[in-house]
Amino acid sequence: MSVQSLSVVVPNKRCVNHCAFCVSRMHCDQSKNQMDDNKPFYDLYLKDYLKRLAYCKEKGIDTIMLTGDSEPQQNRNFLTYFGLFMQLMEQPFRKIEMQTTGVLIDRNYLRFLRNHVGVNTIALSLSSFDSDLNMWHNGTPREFRVDIPWLCSQIKEYDFNLRLCVNMTDGYDWQDIDGIFHMTHYLSADQMTFRVLYTSDEDTPQSRWIKEHGAPPEVKDAVEQYVKEHGKPIDVLPYGAIKYSVDGISTVIDADCMNKTGREDNKYYILRPDCHLYSQWDDPASLIF
Repeated sequence: MSVQSLSVVVPNKRCVNHCAFCVSRMHCDQSKNQMDDNKPFYDLYLKDYLKRLAYCKEKGIDTIMLTGDSEPQQNRNFLTYFGLFMQLMEQPFRKIEMQTTGVLIDRNYLRFLRNHVGVNTIALSLSSFDSDLNMWHNGTPREFRVDIPWLCSQIKEYDFNLRLCVNMTDGYDWQDIDGIFHMTHYLSADQMTFRVLYTSDEDTPQSRWIKEHGAPPEVKDAVEQYVKEHGKPIDVLPYGAIKYSVDGISTVIDADCMNKTGREDNKYYILRPDCHLYSQWDDPASLIF
């Protein structure tokens, strides 16, 4: 069985954002945070955590995605420890990515991520290229509004690989897909992932919001058609998605953000703060060990 990456859930009490479509708000994580250095048995859980990291390396995984139920950069203490974990490992992970909306990130934080944590890819989650509309979709407090062009320029100045994760909302002009790629070039992005928003069968506020503001299925079809016509396939990812080169931009359409394809190959494993490893976000029965 092939696994592409390891999603490391960075523990936080609450998220600074209040994204209307947030998957984490549909499925509240009930796992305990054992990665708290104030707890009496932290040293034991730390060993458990390192064992899971080593196991993933043995499975051939070499990419880590720092993510979670909130913004990873809200917990600088954990990220400091994580950078030390990489230094302690005999075979550390070489590709470290961070999934973020960019909130709370400034030049000093980028330096910390680059030099200490070892992050080399910033996966910037955007619900619109318009900074104000993006702020509204993400439920970001106005005092923490992300200036998208400025942040992208700083990410590139520190020589990160920049991936734009385009949340497929009504915050984009889907009649002008060519314009979306033009904006991606303008922001100096290296990669782009079109992310189809996840809805559950439950009647949740998030599912209702997505039905009202998410891009309809025909938009996904139009994006796929555009990518096939204007790009060329350059790779097939382990979980089946095709990577295209569209005018020099690495492009993927992600229609399975919850890892539910049922394929033998897993998109990723998930390492939670309870120091256990899982294969799915919303099902505790997916526990590996």
